Amino acid sequence: MRTRLRASMIGVAIASAAVGAVLSLSVTQMAGGASPARISGKPSFSGIWQANNEANWDLQAHEARPGMVTQRGIYPFPYTQVPAAPVLALGAAGGVPGSIGVVQGDGQIPYKPEALAIKKENAEHWIDRDPELKCYLPGTPRGMYMPYPIEITQSTNKVHVAYEFSASARTIHLDKVEEPPTDLWMGHSVGHWEGDTLVVDVTDFNGKTWFDRAGNFHSDALHLVERFSLMTPDVIRYDVTIDDPKTFTRPWQISMPLYRRMEPNMQLIEYRCTEFVEDFLYGHVGKRQVVKRWEGDTIVIDITRKVPPGDKFYEWYGK
Repeated sequence: MRTRLRASMIGVAIASAAVGAVLSLSVTQMAGGASPARISGKPSFSGIWQANNEANWDLQAHEARPGMVTQRGIYPFPYTQVPAAPVLALGAAGGVPGSIGVVQGDGQIPYKPEALAIKKENAEHWIDRDPELKCYLPGTPRGMYMPYPIEITQSTNKVHVAYEFSASARTIHLDKVEEPPTDLWMGHSVGHWEGDTLVVDVTDFNGKTWFDRAGNFHSDALHLVERFSLMTPDVIRYDVTIDDPKTFTRPWQISMPLYRRMEPNMQLIEYRCTEFVEDFLYGHVGKRQVVKRWEGDTIVIDITRKVPPGDKFYEWYGK
């Protein structure tokens, strides 16, 4: 009896060890994934990718808040800022999610004093200044982390990046090409390989795009150095060094992963948003004007909220 019991226990142990080995092997294979494809000996970044963070709201770490456009409320802290009239009806959908940020180092963007004042003014007037709202081309690097997928198609001497937002695109040239005849929304991208990392210099910007919805901006002197490297076959590490001597006191960096979209038959869906913003852009010239007042090329929207008549607390607090 003891011999049979001992044999049975040994058999169970062997079977358990075998199952454990299979499970361990399966987990290892799942974690490591298949070997990434290569083109001319270099990693292939071809595929559809998307950032999964809050960088398009604000590159820097920030708390959640009730709306992109806010104003002082009638109650003291923590209810000091409330959604302004144009975004009030959006409810929770108009709120801003918090974020740990993607700016490296101390997490601060090193603005020059005069540029920081412009950034703050941009944030206050976001609703009529952000190029995203007007369906303009998103610019680089912003197009890489907007909440829309991007498609990378790689060959031996070119890397094409297509963005779902505004049907925009850019080409990363791995061979020698002429400089562009004019400054560009997406910049002029020239790349080279450092080992298995694709390094891209991006220059010749027109200075009309923003980095995010928080009003972070740059001038036409912007110079980017992007670095693409595979963390796994399905995750790209995307690092960018940002230099703009007209706007910042020193170069600074952002970093984030880009994740491969894994849905069957995944593809970019056309999102030509220009027709969605015709009233926003051209309403002032129509017979039935939705927008009543303009400043330069942007509309000015009244973001005041009505206060109940006779609200003594508001009258006191607003002083």
